[in-house]
Amino acid sequence: MVERENEQSMARRVSRRGVFGVGAAALAAAGVGVGLGGCADNDEVRPSATPTDPSDHILAANEKAAATMPFSDTADFADADRGFVAALDPGVVTDAKGAVVWDNDSYDFLREPCPQSAHPSLWRQSQLTVKQGLYEIAPGFYQIRGLDLSNMTLVEGDTGVVVIDPLISAETAAAGLALYRAHRGNRPVTGLIYSHSHIDHFGGALGVTTAQDVAAGRCPVLAPVGFLEHAVAENIYAGTAMARRAAYMYGAALPRGPKGQIGAGLGQTTSLGTVSLIEPTVDIVRTDQEETIDGVRMVFQLTPGTEAPSEMNFWFPDRRVLCMAENATHTMHNIVTLRGALVRDPHVWSKYLTESINRYGRASDVVFSSHHWPVWGTDRIVEFLSLQRDLYGYLNDQTLRLLNKGYVGAEIAEMMELPPGLTKSWSTHGYYGSVSHNVKAIYQRYMGWFDGNPAHLWEHPPVESAKRHVEAMGGAHEVAKKAQRAYDAGDYRWAVQLLDYAIFADPTNTTAKLLQACAFEQLAYGAENATWRNFYLSGAHELRNGSFGTPAQADSIGVASALSVEQAFDAMSLRVDGPKAWDTRLVTDWRFRDEGDRTHRVELRNGVLVHYDRRPGDGLPAPDATITLTRATLLRAFLAGGDLREAVRTGEIAIEGNAVALAQLPGLLDKPDPGFAIVTP
Repeated sequence: MVERENEQSMARRVSRRGVFGVGAAALAAAGVGVGLGGCADNDEVRPSATPTDPSDHILAANEKAAATMPFSDTADFADADRGFVAALDPGVVTDAKGAVVWDNDSYDFLREPCPQSAHPSLWRQSQLTVKQGLYEIAPGFYQIRGLDLSNMTLVEGDTGVVVIDPLISAETAAAGLALYRAHRGNRPVTGLIYSHSHIDHFGGALGVTTAQDVAAGRCPVLAPVGFLEHAVAENIYAGTAMARRAAYMYGAALPRGPKGQIGAGLGQTTSLGTVSLIEPTVDIVRTDQEETIDGVRMVFQLTPGTEAPSEMNFWFPDRRVLCMAENATHTMHNIVTLRGALVRDPHVWSKYLTESINRYGRASDVVFSSHHWPVWGTDRIVEFLSLQRDLYGYLNDQTLRLLNKGYVGAEIAEMMELPPGLTKSWSTHGYYGSVSHNVKAIYQRYMGWFDGNPAHLWEHPPVESAKRHVEAMGGAHEVAKKAQRAYDAGDYRWAVQLLDYAIFADPTNTTAKLLQACAFEQLAYGAENATWRNFYLSGAHELRNGSFGTPAQADSIGVASALSVEQAFDAMSLRVDGPKAWDTRLVTDWRFRDEGDRTHRVELRNGVLVHYDRRPGDGLPAPDATITLTRATLLRAFLAGGDLREAVRTGEIAIEGNAVALAQLPGLLDKPDPGFAIVTP
């Protein structure tokens, strides 16, 4: 009992340092988020219809951060500039219709000293990630940086160039390849490597090669085993929700500037061009698997369950160069992203980094990743990878230690403090992930959403809970007054929570929405974490201006076209309006011309779409209808908004039996909402 009381005492102390993860100590010392500042001695509620200036609390916190952090350490700037060849000028990429899909020049304001409305550590990180152009990182190794959220790396072979991770959009990837060719000659792309299954590492594939070159064997495509399944599942199954939240996380719709979006920690933001996907032709199925493309020898390390469910590092033994995919970057990464994702495993992440160090790091002269800038020198490489390893290991182990003492995720997140040996390195700071939300993710991984307190087992949903909170506090005006007092005291966390009740109880309450927008802005101005800043500013923007929807669609045609038959029907099953389909029973067989007349049985009953391959002589009951088509027609007609009737009329779809059975199905499929509300009910 005494030990738990001591831990609780520590939690109260550490909570003043955990507001924004690493780097929050100065905020807490100034009273931000904990109600220590002065409070206006009146009940006037003072919302603002326009973006606010940073408060005295934020100014004090940011000034303290600037005075206490090691800004004299400029090694990262030297590394980020090393090997610079040329920049894209202007740093703008457009699509075939002339629409801007990438504008790095819009961040020119980052050349100025840090403003009062940004955390100085985050400003520093954005000054590094905004650097744009072609860089030589080792003989025959070149990187394109600053043309998308991620980097594209090009490795020169005997006859051409092997491309690693072709960005998000075909347009930005093509612009990067053109920049490389302008300085290194018109070398053909003789290989393509996807380091892992996230869209910023494969979406620009058609910007660097063609499906024809891949099919002809002129450009093999390598990826870790499971890549296609995970790449498609992430962007299709929960793609609409993830893309909507990604708009908050990356701030793609926000105005750019000292009070707006200044970066995303991992890169500046996401490009908005054409997303594509070419299926891999070579699977990497084991660690130490060796492949040679165009004379370039590579040794692979599989790292499933780390930063992505399907991921790999790889080593170039003849060049002493190591690629760490996204497993080691110059930031604390996410255990679960704010946009949503499967929870990652920091324990195995740490284990794989140890393996990377011992197998490859100690025999390398340069390490690069698919974000940020490289590290040179064997000793520096080992230290860099070791710090990343220790970071994820510490978060995992200490979270489990404390949850086994009975603390819940929200408590542990406030208690967690990284050791000085980690915090003194810029690369462990929470620009993308954070101590706070990573700890909660680890708790979720092991314990789930429920913290064990029966009072939290069946709480009212947000709107009903909000109505009861507002009533209990004496009505909406009383809530607003309490929120204003919290705002004046610098307790912005409590202010936004109070105002959340008021808004969800009455979404027409303009006073509450505007005051919450002001509080969100203060939290943003003090955040070292870029994704937290973007979430806060996006919330403020939508409270003042309405929904900006989803600027980038993850479930694009380019990704959907890679769905297998099973995945296509899985995706369709997720759209069945269950209550609407309760009383509908359909049994259909789908025969695919392009897959050897393969027949797939699809049954709809009790609001559930069940599907499976038929086997010869399986003795199943006759279907209501048999539909003959191709996989591409299935994807187009049922998942990409195609015209089903036109496909039947032209013979793309042939029906034997009861045609009404097929006609019923589209009416039972729901449509996702890419503009669903986040900060309002």
